[in-house]
Amino acid sequence: MTRVLQAGRKAPLSGETRSAVVFLHGYGANGADLLGLADPLAEHLPDTLFVAPDAPESIPGMPFGLQWFPIPWIDGSSEEEAHRGLMTASADLNAFLDALMVDEDLLPEQVVLFGFSQGSMMALHVAPRREEALAGVVAFSGRLLSPDLLEDETQSRPPVLLVHGDADEVVTVQSLPQAAEALQGAGWQDVYAHIMKGTGHGIAPDGLSVALAFMRDKLGL
Repeated sequence: MTRVLQAGRKAPLSGETRSAVVFLHGYGANGADLLGLADPLAEHLPDTLFVAPDAPESIPGMPFGLQWFPIPWIDGSSEEEAHRGLMTASADLNAFLDALMVDEDLLPEQVVLFGFSQGSMMALHVAPRREEALAGVVAFSGRLLSPDLLEDETQSRPPVLLVHGDADEVVTVQSLPQAAEALQGAGWQDVYAHIMKGTGHGIAPDGLSVALAFMRDKLGL
């Protein structure tokens, strides 16, 4: 049984929902952490609903921090616990996306997943395993989990934008070319990449501008 994800929302400026961007936050944060990005994006995506679900699990010892799944090298969990958490959170996220599309009368090609750090890992894991391709995946400062399983488990190949800071001290920038290589090896045609120079584990203005252009293009705006 899936868990219902609570989510913050920013309604379309135009008052009419023609597309949606779903923000997936990083480890130790919550949906509100990324929902603020809707403000600079909304004027360029006036018919877009912005939604930012909270990850389903609390983090021991971090009262206000949430996680999509445990991270062994941070919390001492086992690889089995991390994998089980990923599978459970993936089911939760898929149920959330399905409900969102029904409630807002949207097709998969009208929905973008926009992840940061662990949220990017979720986006890159979930999107290819959905039967119908989403409009696109924007993955900031993350990495592709289980690249060896990707080709066999892929059901759809949405366009992917990988963005990473070259001074990232949390997730190495080498994760970007590794993800790109794995995606292309699994048959992806639309893989884009941008390196934010001098940027650590975060989202810089140039990266956000590239993400906006990508989303406008893939949403047909």
